[in-house]
Amino acid sequence: MRVLVTGGAGFIGSHVVTALRSSGHEPVILDVAAGAAPGSVTADVRDRKALAAALAGVDAVCHQAAVVGLGKGFADAASYVGVNDLGTAVLLEEMAAAGVRTLVLAGSMVVYGEGRYTCAAHGVVCPGPRTVDDLERGRFEPPCPQCGEPVQPGLVSENAPVDPRNVYATTKLAQEHLAAAWARATGGGAVSLRYHNVYGDGMPRDTPYAGVASFFRSSLERGESPQVFEDGGQRRDFVHVTDVATANVTALEALRAGTLSPGRLHAYNTGSGRPHTIAQMAGALADAYGGPEPVVTGEYRLGDVRHITASSDRLQAELGWRARVGFAEGMKAFAAAPMRAAG
Repeated sequence: MRVLVTGGAGFIGSHVVTALRSSGHEPVILDVAAGAAPGSVTADVRDRKALAAALAGVDAVCHQAAVVGLGKGFADAASYVGVNDLGTAVLLEEMAAAGVRTLVLAGSMVVYGEGRYTCAAHGVVCPGPRTVDDLERGRFEPPCPQCGEPVQPGLVSENAPVDPRNVYATTKLAQEHLAAAWARATGGGAVSLRYHNVYGDGMPRDTPYAGVASFFRSSLERGESPQVFEDGGQRRDFVHVTDVATANVTALEALRAGTLSPGRLHAYNTGSGRPHTIAQMAGALADAYGGPEPVVTGEYRLGDVRHITASSDRLQAELGWRARVGFAEGMKAFAAAPMRAAG
């Protein structure tokens, strides 16, 4: 299978390219930073002429190109929408024109907003956004929206309501809607892999748009303590990038084999299924690196959610995928792995 990988020179995209080659497929890279990589096209995903050329003879597209991360408030909204949503729309138009009918999209767990919570009195509830007043006072746990009592976090399934709470999250959900509309209009097959907290070798360092694992590892390289926001009790699902790359190949092959029905978008959580707190991750990474120890700061970012952890049972049940890199193993490897310069 010949597969166009947008963003194929990036952190996750480069691992997808490697996984495709290892599975006997032929990846074609399109990336603004593709450089002189063999079989690559250096172009923005919004460049129609470059896309049309790159799609020639392609069987499927793995769409990884995006501006990622929480960003800086609302000041960069147009940049996120321009690359993530307009870029996706241009890609889908060119795919329709070229007759390419297989798409795997890099989705994100951020579309859910806060995760799944259970109140002892009211069952499953959906807390609203946390307030500045609560965060300033160190009240980090969201209360039950009905009675104000504490709630217990759990694993989110794909049936959970979507509730994006920042610009990046909004653009990731819009990408899914565009892909679903494309699938209905063309009869194409589409999968969105809703990535959880992806980490591993090749992460960019020293950038406000990278994931928390990158922040901590960059601090350790500078000989500084990782700065853990809030009280460190935020629950996340850390999944290794090689497992995510394998999930992309699995989804592409399932679509091409007709395992998944065309004309619609299939969404799958893509995580380890084994939650850990931010403090646990920072501690494991610092221990593996040899210190210094993390420091809990009590600071916060207004767009962050408290807990978001996935159930990846659907992806395992329907496509046979599961994460294979364990937390301790992955953090030990990441502590020694190379990182890439920001930019």
